[in-house]
Amino acid sequence: MIIGLIRHGLTDWNAAGKIQGQSDIPLNDEGRQQAEMLADRLRQETYQWDCCITSSLSRAEETGSIIAAKLKLPLLTPDPRIRERAYGQVEGLTAEEREHKWGKDWNQLDLGQEKDEQLQSRGLAFMEDISIKYSGSNILVVSHGGFLAQLYNALYKDKYSERIGNLSLTILEKKEQVWNPLLYNCSQHILQKQH
Repeated sequence: MIIGLIRHGLTDWNAAGKIQGQSDIPLNDEGRQQAEMLADRLRQETYQWDCCITSSLSRAEETGSIIAAKLKLPLLTPDPRIRERAYGQVEGLTAEEREHKWGKDWNQLDLGQEKDEQLQSRGLAFMEDISIKYSGSNILVVSHGGFLAQLYNALYKDKYSERIGNLSLTILEKKEQVWNPLLYNCSQHILQKQH
């Protein structure tokens, strides 16, 4: 079984440096173009994808629907377990605004944000369920940067720490009980278009 994990495309809040969390912010035009670029790349690669599942937030759903339409894949019912981390009072604020309000260590305070362990737990539960329900299938999963970073932490401890880019692609293959990374946080489809 192979899973392609994708971070949704750019939104206006991403561009402004605001934390989105579970605020339902739509893709912007650049985010839609990024989704088209990744779909074009996936059409040219050797992997055969069977279906696509997204988080239940519109920026992930729209990214998934653009990719699924181009690849002629069924879009499964969105899964709330792969939504972004809930950030509580911090949602909608830029780094400057967060630091002004609570100081540089704002993320150490309890401002209603979901804990790493909670995020990792729902990520691992999703991966386990999907590997049972769709065993032997190749599935594209469209989710969120904070969520994916914690999922990779749960799977690989501190092996990966780079920021997850918009429309980046990570491919994991399940062999026995282990998810082996074949590709990690790759955005070459976007970088190529920018040059």
